[in-house]
Amino acid sequence: MSTTINKEEIQKFSKLADEWWDVNGKFKPLHMFNPVRIEYITENIKKQFNIKKEKSNFLDGIRILDIGCGGGLISEPMARLGATVTGIDASEKNINIANLHSKKSGLKINYFNTSPENFEVTDNFDVILNLEIVEHVDDVNLYVKSCYKLLKKNGLMFTATLNRSFTSYVKAIIGAEYILRWLPIGTHDWNKFIKPEELEKLLNQEKFSTIDLKGLSFNPFTNKWKKSNDLSVNYIICSLKN
Repeated sequence: MSTTINKEEIQKFSKLADEWWDVNGKFKPLHMFNPVRIEYITENIKKQFNIKKEKSNFLDGIRILDIGCGGGLISEPMARLGATVTGIDASEKNINIANLHSKKSGLKINYFNTSPENFEVTDNFDVILNLEIVEHVDDVNLYVKSCYKLLKKNGLMFTATLNRSFTSYVKAIIGAEYILRWLPIGTHDWNKFIKPEELEKLLNQEKFSTIDLKGLSFNPFTNKWKKSNDLSVNYIICSLKN
C-alpha cells in the first residue's frame, strides 16, 4: 500500500523530539519562524471566513488540522486563538511530547500518531496546515490527495516548504546546517525540495486553486522573518479547495 511516511525522516525527528520546546535548541529556527507563519495564516483565515472580530479568540469555530505537527509549535498558538485544533504526526515520540506540553499549557488539542492517508474523520476540517512537511514525505501526490479528502469545500490549505534552487542550497543546506549550525546536518535533502510552480501544478491537479503565494525571508539585521516576494528559499502557498 502507498504511504507518505519516510521512516528515515521520522527517525531523524524522533531523535530530536525532546528539544521541541527549547527555544534555543535544535528547533530554534522554527521558534523564530513562528510569528510570521502565524501572521500569514491568520490573515488569510480572517479573509476567507470573513472574521471581523478582533477579540483574542477570533478563531473560535474554525477547525484546524496540523499535519506533521511535531511537538505542537503551531497547534498551540492556533488553539490559544480559539480554534479547535487536531494535530497528527507519524512520529509517536513527537505526539507524546505534544500531548504532554499541551496539557501543561492547559490547552485542549487532539493529537494522533498517524499520517494523512490513514487518518479517518467524520467531519472535515476548515483549515489544513502543511508547514515544512512536504519536503519530508515519500509520496507528495498521495499526500496532497489525502489532504484534499480531509478538507471541507471552500476550506483553506497552507503549504510552506523550500524551493529547489541554487540559493536554497547555499542558504538552507550549507548556511543553515553547516555554517550557522541552526539545524543538525542532514535535516534536509535538497533533492526533495519543491519548486513553487511544481507544487502549484500538483495542487491544481487535485482541484486546489491558489489564493496567495508568498516568500518568507530572514533578515539577519533584525533577526526576524518577514513576508516577501522572494520565493528562492522559503515560501508558503495558501490554497482553496474548490
